[in-house]
Amino acid sequence: MFYEVTLRSHIRVPPHLFGDDTGDSILKRLREQFNNMVSKDFGIVIAISDIVNVGEGVIIPGDGAAYYDTTFKVLAFKPELQEVVLGTITDITDFGAFIDIGPADGMIHISQTMDDFVNFSKTNVLTGKESKRTLKVKDSCRARIIAISYKNVNEPKIGLTMRQPRFGKLEDIEKEVKDAKGEDKKK
Repeated sequence: MFYEVTLRSHIRVPPHLFGDDTGDSILKRLREQFNNMVSKDFGIVIAISDIVNVGEGVIIPGDGAAYYDTTFKVLAFKPELQEVVLGTITDITDFGAFIDIGPADGMIHISQTMDDFVNFSKTNVLTGKESKRTLKVKDSCRARIIAISYKNVNEPKIGLTMRQPRFGKLEDIEKEVKDAKGEDKKK
């Protein structure tokens, strides 16, 4: 889920930026410090959306830089359990698939890729034994988040499933919906 979060921090502006506009210097430093930062509390910072308030600068003796008490807003992505996400398969392995869901990558264990026995081929394709459905790199998919781990805060792990109706490769979902509409018309 995407959120706009208001944060407050003391932003260090080094002396070589003193000649620039203070707001621009603070924005530059905020981007350096917070873009792509990962936090258990508010997720992955995607961008600085606004500077709300900049306090008076204070110079610390021996440092030479100015520190500004700054309140600002960030756009963040925080994955939530049970959240439905869209993404693109980036890699297929013998144990599952990796899917790019925007600011982060998720992993779908081979047992969670489809509601079928799944075979892995040497050409990096997962194939359902009975359904003959396939999953390969660059396929667009819909999945649901079933696990989130911040054990390594800089690289959160996101576990996904596609073993439910209307989840999986978008092409297969469209066919499933079309077939279901065709069945309804026959009745």
